[in-house]
Amino acid sequence: MLCFRLSLGICPHVAVRGADRTREESSLLLSWDEYTEAVELRRQGWSIARIAQRLGRDRKTVRSYLAGERTPGSRRPVQDDALRFLPYCRLRLEEDPHLPAATLFDEITSLGYPGGYSTFTRALRRHHVRPPCERCQARTSYGDSSGTPQPAGEAIQFDWLELPGPPPAWGCGSRAHMLLGLTRSGRWRGALAETEELPHLVEAMDHVMRRLGGSPRCWQFDRMPAVYCQRTERATPEFAEVADYYGVQVEFCPQDAPRRAECLTLRHLAHRWWAAVAEDAVPQDAQNTLDQVAAHMDLHCRSADATDDASTATDGLRQLPAQPFPVQVRAERVVSPQSLVHFRGNSYALPHHLPGAVVEVRHRLDETHLSIATAGGAVIARYRIAPRGAGLQVAKGATITLDRHANTPATHPEPCRRRKRRPTAKNPPTATDDTCPPGQAPPLAPPPPAQAT
Repeated sequence: MLCFRLSLGICPHVAVRGADRTREESSLLLSWDEYTEAVELRRQGWSIARIAQRLGRDRKTVRSYLAGERTPGSRRPVQDDALRFLPYCRLRLEEDPHLPAATLFDEITSLGYPGGYSTFTRALRRHHVRPPCERCQARTSYGDSSGTPQPAGEAIQFDWLELPGPPPAWGCGSRAHMLLGLTRSGRWRGALAETEELPHLVEAMDHVMRRLGGSPRCWQFDRMPAVYCQRTERATPEFAEVADYYGVQVEFCPQDAPRRAECLTLRHLAHRWWAAVAEDAVPQDAQNTLDQVAAHMDLHCRSADATDDASTATDGLRQLPAQPFPVQVRAERVVSPQSLVHFRGNSYALPHHLPGAVVEVRHRLDETHLSIATAGGAVIARYRIAPRGAGLQVAKGATITLDRHANTPATHPEPCRRRKRRPTAKNPPTATDDTCPPGQAPPLAPPPPAQAT
């Protein structure tokens, strides 16, 4: 037996001490039968020493049970030294929900906490002291293609489709771009875009999701450059902010993963629609016909299952924000001989001395105005944007300015960053009596450092 214990790396003395400790702890407990016998013997006039000798227990144990200090069959509750420091911890974690537990442990140790680190962290979890971070509640992991599979109807797959030979009046070169969004149930929408850059991608995605009626919990992409970062194998920081704004998870399909049969069918359908687009059609007219085709396909998806109703047709989509993500869309245009700039089915007037000049049209998706800037970055006009494809010629209400800070990016709230320095508080807050549990005194802040003489 000794050789067997040594071969397992178990010291016999340690095993004996562990068994003795277990017997010692069990000897401190009295069952209800023993407690009843002790009470009866005490009523008959037996001494505590004689009762302890009869029961085989320690005299102090018998005395504590007979005095009502302990309950038969249960252990004495261990005093939690972290309770009086929890109000202080709540104040510190309200200031910074990502404050490391090690830093907080160092602070309360200086305040007089006698326990260990593991006991302190267990108390934080047991009493739910750390509040949730509002910025991180909607944020999930990005770029994990092998993560938890999403339930059916809670994901949408986005894919670019290049359409050859667009009408020359569109001014997009030899290829037109269309973003397709396909849900798990087979419902889909498409959006025409000028380029596949990130601003145009975000605008097209918002168009697709609003036509579908909401956003699912998961977006799926191929490894397109505007979304995927090859160095980190995750979403780019710019697109991570977009996903954080809509509160979704981003997944990337493996490079060797076969396309879904629905995606191949949808691409074939899109090419058939593109072949029927008239040569003189404007982009907005083509977009309207594409929406009609997609809406007609929804009727076939609903009629395929007789038990389907309006609630299941929404694919479990969540409500979108009131405004799209505030990204700025930019497009280069050449001023016409009539000093007009054509942008999305409307014309905007410029001063008469600019025909033939190259200008840049800028529009933030959450604003109702657009700006027209020169190649040097100076904003020369600002108009209220007309409805897309309305065919209007906007000439009144232009504001001619010279804004040299037009290229300054818009300021957004700084995202929550967990990896940053969080030093120990120099002047930690003190808990008040209102933040402490009843019957407990608030912890005191460490005394101020002594002044050098």
